[in-house]
Order: sequence, then structure tokens, then C-alpha cells
Amino acid sequence: MTIRLPGADGRLRSYEPRTDPLVVLPDGAPLASRTVFSAAHVVADPYADVSPGAPAAVDWDATLAFRRHLWSHGLGVAEAMDTAQRGMGLDWTTAAELVRRSAAEARATGGAIACGVGTDQLTGPATLDEVRAAYEEQLALVEESGARAILMASRALAATAAGPEDYLDVYGHLLRQAADPVILHWLGPMFDPALEGYWGSGDLDAATEVFLEVIAAHPDKVDGIKVSLLDVRREVDLRRRLPDGVRCYTGDDFNYPELIAGDEQGFSHALLGIFDPLGLAAARAVRVLDTGDVKGFRELLDPTVELSRHLFEHPTRFYKTGVVLLAWLAGHQEHFTMVGGLQSARSLPHLARAYELADGLGLFPDPSRAETRMKSLLAVYGVTS
Repeated sequence: MTIRLPGADGRLRSYEPRTDPLVVLPDGAPLASRTVFSAAHVVADPYADVSPGAPAAVDWDATLAFRRHLWSHGLGVAEAMDTAQRGMGLDWTTAAELVRRSAAEARATGGAIACGVGTDQLTGPATLDEVRAAYEEQLALVEESGARAILMASRALAATAAGPEDYLDVYGHLLRQAADPVILHWLGPMFDPALEGYWGSGDLDAATEVFLEVIAAHPDKVDGIKVSLLDVRREVDLRRRLPDGVRCYTGDDFNYPELIAGDEQGFSHALLGIFDPLGLAAARAVRVLDTGDVKGFRELLDPTVELSRHLFEHPTRFYKTGVVLLAWLAGHQEHFTMVGGLQSARSLPHLARAYELADGLGLFPDPSRAETRMKSLLAVYGVTS
């Protein structure tokens, strides 16, 4: 069977889906050589009568089932992160409920979980005291849930801070009171334009020095750093300067195989949005790496980069649309609906190419179902078989 897909030039062409999906049996044993978190998406409730800007409506059963799927393959879950549409459809009240439910599910199943701590309950101009208080509220909730905290980059802090000293003050305050070591999160402006100039400077070299100063002042309170700057050399240089015991979790969705494989001086662990649709492939590859087979790891994971770079192409922050499309096509949810109506954020040619690349990797457990669902989406846009 064939399917007609629109290209970037607006023309339809025929594509023949593969019939032999990638088969990776669940193996709940933790991955050994790397700590790997998948930043997981949320499944919207398609029947809720909501509009963009309204509080999110979540299908909790499907959302938690997807987390159990990730845990069953030995992956950790990075919860309530930007992949879950924090600040892009997922409001703080719903995010808090997501943290509570996912953390409880992690305890019940033995899965690893880390949860995002931010300031997104602030919806307008704020003072530094209000930013600190917002962070504290979220940190307390995550710690009470039993999950590891990820101190996310804050739009409110970026808008309020007068310079590096304000970042040093806020983060120092939070790290001193954190009950357990946290993961520090540096998300570049390609993922969120409101984070331009984070750490008090638009110069990345200067910002890096402030970031390292925060870590150096509290190394016992930093489990690791999550870096999403899409710059291999900068990440490698940064991880080589980390204090002993502080890990680097790559958030580079363009260059993750190279960074996870590492070099003679070290490697990155992973906390990646692309490991939502690539969960099975990632687990398979890292288990090969666990045996010491770096070449085999790269042979398995390198071919996935083209799909990842496509999903995360400019404007990068809309990568979530492709992630949810692939979850629907793979059968992890019964609809292509997103909180905030974000399913409309990517063009039909973009979605068609995402389908083609994912199918080529064998990511759909039932290729026939994926083809049928993709055809139904194409039909909505007027593409007939």
C-alpha cells in the first residue's frame, strides 16, 4: 500500500510505508552506563470544552499509561517539563496535579522520575521576592511528592533580574534550602525566546561563567545540569569544567548520540524531549552501550538524528506538535489533540515528513494503524488517496 504525502514544495508524492516495525521488548531493568530521562508529553482530553488560554484538560489515564510505557523500558521520566507544554498550554495548577499523579505512579511502579520546578504561576510582572516565592512553592510540592527536582529556567526571573547577581542570589537561596541535590536546567532561547539573556548576559561565555559559579558555590546540592543550547562544543567544554560528582545531562536534540557516547574525557547523560517518541530506540541503543559497544550504540542511534532535527527545526519550541503526532500514530493515544490547541502549530508538510521519517525508523508498532491514522489526518486537509 502507498500513501500520498505533501512535500515542502506543495506537491503530493507517493510513499510506501515499511511493514517491519522496530521490536524492543520491555525490560524494566535500569540502564547501566548512562542515566536517561525522557521528557514526556501530556495527553489532552479531546472531549473537554476548552479553548486556547483556558486551563488545560488532561486525559490522565492515557498520560500515565505513556509514563508506564517509558518506565517499562528502563527509561526515567522527566515530568512537567517544556515537552509537557509548560508555559505553552499547561498551566501551573494542572502541572502540579501532573507532578502529584506521576510521582505516585513512579512510586507504585519503581520508575525513576524528576519533575520540573519553575515560576509559571506568575502571570505578570514580578519582583525578585515573588520569583523566589514561586520557585519555593513548586520546589516544596516536588519534594513532597518524592521526586527529584529540576530547577527550570524561569521566564519571570529572566524578565526581572537586573544582572548576574540576581541569578546568583535566587539560585543560591533555592539550593541552600533544597532537601536533596537538584538538576539545574539551562534552556536556550531557541526553545523559549523569553529566556534570552539567561544568567544575566546575552554573551554565552559570560552566562556560562555565572552558571558555573552557581554550581561551584553549592556542588553538594547539584546532582547535575541539563543543557539545551544545541551547541556540541559548548556542552563538552561545560561538562569538563563541572565539579566532581556533578553530572551533565544533554538536552541537545540535534547532537545527542555524540554527546551521550562521549570521549576520552567524559560523556553526557540524557534528559531529552526527543526520547519521548524515540523511547524504544533510545533504550535499545543505551543497552548496547552498557556492554561497552560504542560503535554499535552509534549505529543504532545516529539514524534517528534526522527525525529529531526535523521535529526540532525552527521555530524549535513547536517540536511538541510532532512529538504528539508520533504518539498518536504509534498508538499511545487515540487522537491528535493537544492542550492549548497546539496541534495546529506545524504545517501539514512538516507533519507528513515526521510521519515518513518515523516510519522509516520502524517506530510504529502497528504500521498499518499508523498509515490509516495519517491518511485520516491528510483527509482533513483535503488530501485524498
